[in-house]
Amino acid sequence: MFIRLLIPAVAIVLFLLEPEFAMFSPIIWAGKTVFLVPRFLILYLIFISIYYNRNRAVLYGLLFGLLYDVFYIDIIGLYSVLYPLLCFIAGWSVKYIHQHLVITTILAVVLVAFMEVVLYQFFFLIDFTSMPFDTFLYSRLVPTIIANLLFLLMLGWAFKYLINARVLQRARNMS
Repeated sequence: MFIRLLIPAVAIVLFLLEPEFAMFSPIIWAGKTVFLVPRFLILYLIFISIYYNRNRAVLYGLLFGLLYDVFYIDIIGLYSVLYPLLCFIAGWSVKYIHQHLVITTILAVVLVAFMEVVLYQFFFLIDFTSMPFDTFLYSRLVPTIIANLLFLLMLGWAFKYLINARVLQRARNMS
């Protein structure tokens, strides 16, 4: 029972921690201003999609995407579409890739990079930002990818362990 509630509880904690870590951004690195955007929740949802259940991850993605839209940005629907879409892509790709932690980490980082580019293009399209793409690439995308990769290197194994524990508990309950 405890492990069953732990997976959504971790998602809630990550949802609440993202803005706390975002307060450390922007930083000055080598005389340049860089922005680190924490994407802890979507990384976790990607792991759920790969190691546990794609449909559950898509549902969590829809719920947390809607919450993200309501609480953190003024455009309803942007994260509500992107989060479930990324979870669906991650879960679909499991059919074609090995579920090794290194491969999963690379896939998660690529999907976060894709999400960041889509967000940038959307905000550029509606004139919410006027930042040129090369500035976005070097001052936001690359630092964000590095920061989220470090996060996954530190906690990816814990995510996998937690999700596998739930899978084992579920299998024991079914037999």
